[in-house]
Amino acid sequence: MARLSYLLRRGASYYARIRVPLDLVDITGKNELVKALGTKDENEAKRLLWPVVEAWNRQFDDMRARRVMTPDDKAHATWQHYTATLERDEQRRQTMPTQADIDAATERAVEDIQARKLNIRDPLALLDAGLEVQMLTNRRALDTAARVAKLDALRKHLVEGEPALISHEVEDYIETNKLLIEPISPDRGDTARRMMRAEIQALERTFERDHGDYTGAPTDPIVKPAIGTARETAAPGETIMELFAAYERENPKGITADTLKQARRDIGTFVDLVGSTCPVHRIDKKAVREWKALLIRYPVKATETKAFTGMKIAQIVKHNEKVGKPVLTPRTVNRYLSSLGAFCNWLVAHGYLDINPTADMSMAKKKDASTLPFTSDQLNVLFKSPLFTGAQSADEWRNIAKPGNVTIRDHRYWVPLIMLFSGARPAEIAQMNVADVRQDRGHWIMHITEEGGGDKSVKTGGSMRVVPIHPELVKLGLLKYHSQVKESGEARLFPDAVRNSRGQMIADFSREFGRYLTRLGMKEGRGLSLYSFRHGAVDALRRAGYLDENFGFILGHSKSTMTGRYGNLPQGMLDQRVELVNAIAYPELRLEHLRVL
Repeated sequence: MARLSYLLRRGASYYARIRVPLDLVDITGKNELVKALGTKDENEAKRLLWPVVEAWNRQFDDMRARRVMTPDDKAHATWQHYTATLERDEQRRQTMPTQADIDAATERAVEDIQARKLNIRDPLALLDAGLEVQMLTNRRALDTAARVAKLDALRKHLVEGEPALISHEVEDYIETNKLLIEPISPDRGDTARRMMRAEIQALERTFERDHGDYTGAPTDPIVKPAIGTARETAAPGETIMELFAAYERENPKGITADTLKQARRDIGTFVDLVGSTCPVHRIDKKAVREWKALLIRYPVKATETKAFTGMKIAQIVKHNEKVGKPVLTPRTVNRYLSSLGAFCNWLVAHGYLDINPTADMSMAKKKDASTLPFTSDQLNVLFKSPLFTGAQSADEWRNIAKPGNVTIRDHRYWVPLIMLFSGARPAEIAQMNVADVRQDRGHWIMHITEEGGGDKSVKTGGSMRVVPIHPELVKLGLLKYHSQVKESGEARLFPDAVRNSRGQMIADFSREFGRYLTRLGMKEGRGLSLYSFRHGAVDALRRAGYLDENFGFILGHSKSTMTGRYGNLPQGMLDQRVELVNAIAYPELRLEHLRVL
């Protein structure tokens, strides 16, 4: 397997490396960043790698954000300059001489004249002795004259578009906030004009203060308090994804590893919009609303599509207007919102947010079910098809749909049959270990559980359960298959069942099975899928006279997920469960040709 492109090995040591985006090379002065990981162990290096890469990506996002002055930046610069001008004025007023200061200086001047025996008829001598008095006496008048001159000049320059009087203030703001604005950027000129208007307003307030009036307020509409803090970035350890990692470790609802991985990817698109340095307390209705609007137009599998490589979510949506890829369904959009909503609930509980901004943001759901059970005729056609009776090839699905002499007896054969006679989920079956199939008090059972290693997971805590093996599965040879796998020394019952790049068990098989049904002429559009077997088991239990609340536990439903549809009961005794599973029957189904006993 090729090493990760971010991982570099020099000698025996490992390093993290990343290519600097072309638009940031001029800022960083480098084409590539490299950092020692401090280890010679490749697995440890991989563990240490991603925090370094994520930090670099946050740095790149921050650099890009700082190349543009946002409206918030300009509003902040305007109000900051207004208040700073008034603060400086107040500081000057506090240092202005009082009449007592002038009287004291006069006394000192008289004492100096007497001590030095100066000729009072010598104007130069008197001027020298009384210089301090004159300076103190004239200081207020000089300050007023300077403010008048500055106000007149600012008004003139504002009309002429000349930024000279304010340019140093603009530069200070850019430097203080670490902005990367080009010298010729229009943002500089716009900010200079705004700051001149702010100073004009401040100077007008100072003349009111000359008469003891401190109640004045700006009359220029752009000079007003800025909302929020300009260029606010999250404190160390408190970025959205850093806190998501804490949420992930705590996992308060006990959701599966697969679901957590999916949530990380979903929330990653939100971070893609708001920026990796955005503080969590800035997650508000406006941000969620804008994200939802993009998700509605977001193409399916965008991150896996070459046409969208290197693009942010907004760029992807814009580019898809030309590409025309199908977009997310309302159900999938709701999944993204649900992922963020669960995380926001945790943020609320831990004091990072006051309310959950995703509340009431979900899209309307369709009432009709998209997955249908197979009819008896469809099942008979399916189980006489090449996948179950013999195909041209076991490797390529287009040849699996063609009759031949190649017998397939791996998970692709067994998962549909086990689903049909147990109602279990495909991933639950595919991940089972050999030890999960065993005898218990005279009955063969399947133990659906996270226990036993092998990166197993279940949908919820209520999904872990014991399911008796149906007699029809015994006739079809499941126990014989189990014995053969056990003798081979394999730990997993279906060793060829794998997870996809997203960590989803047999997701590729699930997708290909739908296409297989289409090749057989059984499917057009939505309706039939691998989950149709699970729905068939539900209908079989209903035909046997059981109410929905009587068998929810066999299907792995919990109160927190399926109460409204199926209900839930505590798991009964094993004999009762055997009776329940044995009631799953399909009177018109013919499987004699597949039986081995």
